[in-house]
Amino acid sequence: MKKLLFVIIVLILSTTDMHSQCSMLSAIMESDQEYEAAKGLNRGIVYLMSIPYLLVGLIIWKIYRTNKASL
Repeated sequence: MKKLLFVIIVLILSTTDMHSQCSMLSAIMESDQEYEAAKGLNRGIVYLMSIPYLLVGLIIWKIYRTNKASL
């Protein structure tokens, strides 16, 4: 359990700010036109990317809690 906690803490502390971009957003960002629109779309991509990870985490947590209750 301590090892798992250590790994989780290390992963949280070692994260960096990520920017996901498709080729169109990258082109808009480089041309410096409509920067705010591209920035908003970029945030939307990161938001949509995080949803599956949260759902998988919720499922794993639910399975863990169910198995812990049956022990």
